[in-house]
Amino acid sequence: MLYNNLKKGIYILHENPEWIPPFRAAFERAGVEFGEIILTSGSIDLDSIDSIESSPLSGVFWSRLSASSHTRGNAHSKEYGRALLSALESRNIESKAQNPVRVVNASHVLELEVSKVRQHLALKNAGFIVPRTIAVFGKGDLLSAAERISQGGKEPFITKHNQGGKGLGVRRFESLSEFGEYIESSEFEPPADDITLLQEYVRARAMFITRLEFIGGRFFYAVRVDTSGGAFELCPADACNIEDIKPQLAGAACEIGSNDKFSLREDINADTPLVVRLEGFLRAQNIDIAGIEFMEDTQGRQVVYDINTNTNYNSAVENALRSQGKPCAADRVVEFLTNELHKL
Repeated sequence: MLYNNLKKGIYILHENPEWIPPFRAAFERAGVEFGEIILTSGSIDLDSIDSIESSPLSGVFWSRLSASSHTRGNAHSKEYGRALLSALESRNIESKAQNPVRVVNASHVLELEVSKVRQHLALKNAGFIVPRTIAVFGKGDLLSAAERISQGGKEPFITKHNQGGKGLGVRRFESLSEFGEYIESSEFEPPADDITLLQEYVRARAMFITRLEFIGGRFFYAVRVDTSGGAFELCPADACNIEDIKPQLAGAACEIGSNDKFSLREDINADTPLVVRLEGFLRAQNIDIAGIEFMEDTQGRQVVYDINTNTNYNSAVENALRSQGKPCAADRVVEFLTNELHKL
């Protein structure tokens, strides 16, 4: 498919159709048409991208590209996305007066999505409390880095992949010997980009974490995730059930859980200090839609540890809102995208 010929409208850029049904239903409820650009194939004529006559495309393009695309056989979708987003953003510079383009979660946001190193540094540089983290390149320095992060083996620690979701590489280790055995075993999971993160294990004040959802850069709701069953150790959005040693990874369409462990936190609103700070962070980073997670440690500090820019919403929470006659997050996303289209 030649993307230059797309008519004006709203388009979702993605590579995983299993994540789209809740949004499709929301578009149908709103009576708004949308299109999908499934980035497993396609083409873009770079030399005519700035020509209104030969490249009439215009509209709102929402990037939902995922760091875990390689686990679904779509290892190059991120590269396809980088190329297409670059072309769209280039066109916007040249053709804004006639056929403008609005990219939601643009190319710089994709770079955050595919790198937990970038996320960590962005949050830390903005003044948020983050878990102590070591990024290890390759396999050779893993054990020595683990000795540093665990204070000589005195403290537990977790691992995760720099590029990935669905619990990729997320494990908790209680000792260096246990970790050493894992590194040399067939269970070792090499990261897609060969960067493994070692993080301090943050002890929670209470057995839950909180996920804050932002749409159009504004707070929409907060979800409490019960972790009393031992799952969601530090990275609840990455997996639906993480055990200490052998994690059960989330399925391709994991919607950050679908059971009664998820509930709205009514005590958090747009005036909550952390929310206000995160809205400012999103503005500074030009992030339109995201889920951001934090937990309170035993000292009462709010530790922020994950930014998900292709966020999926918990079905139980969404259905509960709609049953009360309130808009759910998917409905708000459609409203936001539609408003952006009307501005063009």
